[in-house]
Amino acid sequence: MAIKVSTYMTARVISIPPDLGIREAFFVMKENSIRHLPVIDEDRKLIGIISDRELRRPNWVDEAHDIAHVYYLDNSMQVKDVMIENVHVLHTYDTLARAVALLLDRNIGAAPVLDKTGSLVGMLSAIDLLRALADLIKAGKKMD
Repeated sequence: MAIKVSTYMTARVISIPPDLGIREAFFVMKENSIRHLPVIDEDRKLIGIISDRELRRPNWVDEAHDIAHVYYLDNSMQVKDVMIENVHVLHTYDTLARAVALLLDRNIGAAPVLDKTGSLVGMLSAIDLLRALADLIKAGKKMD
């Protein structure tokens, strides 16, 4: 029997609005020991995602003339300015094999998990998949 994403996803999702400053987003990640934040609109619909990768090495760093200020995070930029809008998502009913393929194919560390209505209900990270793998190894089972 295939194991579903919902079995290993993190259900306690911390999300942020698009108008939050990037410094504030950084501290949300730091305080909660997470590296990915789904961005939701006022209707709680997923509109983007931001990871520590965007904050560590943003796309706009190559355009900066003064490299000294690039890594100084302030709130002059908002999450909507740097978030990924084309979010690769999983669904609660997807299998772990599908999740592994998505994370590997897209070179991402986590994906938001949506239910059948399209509502954000979880996050599945590479760490969650490692936990699943450890459980499966202990049980001597296959991952699909």
